[in-house]
Amino acid sequence: MDARRAFRRSRYTGEAAPAGSSSSKNMTADRAFFLSRQELALIAITMVWGGTFLVIHLAMRHAGPLFFVGVRFLVAGSLMALLFRRCLRGLTRHEAGAGAAIGAAIFAGYALQTYGLQTISSSQSAFITALYVPLVPLLQWAVLRRPPHLMSWIGIACAFTGLILLAGPQAGGVSLSAGEIATIVSTLAIAVEIILISHFATSVDSRRVTVVQLLVAGGLSLLLMPVAGESVPAFSWVWLGGALGLGAASAVIQLTMNWAQKSVSPTRATVIYAGEPVWGGVVGRLAGDRLPALALLGGALIVAGVLVSELRPAWRARKRSPASSA
Repeated sequence: MDARRAFRRSRYTGEAAPAGSSSSKNMTADRAFFLSRQELALIAITMVWGGTFLVIHLAMRHAGPLFFVGVRFLVAGSLMALLFRRCLRGLTRHEAGAGAAIGAAIFAGYALQTYGLQTISSSQSAFITALYVPLVPLLQWAVLRRPPHLMSWIGIACAFTGLILLAGPQAGGVSLSAGEIATIVSTLAIAVEIILISHFATSVDSRRVTVVQLLVAGGLSLLLMPVAGESVPAFSWVWLGGALGLGAASAVIQLTMNWAQKSVSPTRATVIYAGEPVWGGVVGRLAGDRLPALALLGGALIVAGVLVSELRPAWRARKRSPASSA
């Protein structure tokens, strides 16, 4: 394995790239300036993802959260099934199971997030949702038995402090609104989704598993409407147009995530996804959302925590020798 291939592998596995060669040193120095096509694709869908908050916020005035999420993902799954209908003939039980697990996580994340958008602004939702990023290392610790780095703990502390500021003085310490609590819980489901996508990415066909997960997410949403006491809303071009547009966007987003995370690690992907609340906040600001100074500071701390949680001090890399890291 040459130095460049080993370096690319280290970006996914987290292992140190081979030392001792000038090429590996140069690649390490230039790491911050190197983006693979998979990472560029994730950046592109993050921009689209951030812009969906405002559309959901508007659609919630005309439809319930479960109905809207269900229609949105059934549209996305149907589009993908039509596009990859020949490929679906090779669907395996493993891929069906993987798609169902990811789809359940998608359903929980989006349904709770959409419910929260009924009572909180798109900018608030975007910033709170950023909390899923420092949650990913914690889930890796619990599921994969890999404890988070010190910087991950620092990132979590920043995100928690930012969340308290975002809630505002009216939160009364630990008291949060129902919409904020639902959005916070949705972040756990989103973090689980990222872990599951990376876990299954190399053993499934991205196209087939995307179709399954989208249809499962949409089907679960509609099936649980009676349980939640939600009825079918009156027809509106607002929710229909939003569901069709976001359905197409969701198809592209989920397919890109399943494809890109074959070679991009969960932690690297989450750093890229951290740009989502920034774009969501920008769109919300352009649409007239106004956040108080404390909320802006809280949002900044959440984003800072997201980024800090993935930093690794250079002195640790110099301290570790090849023998000790084996």
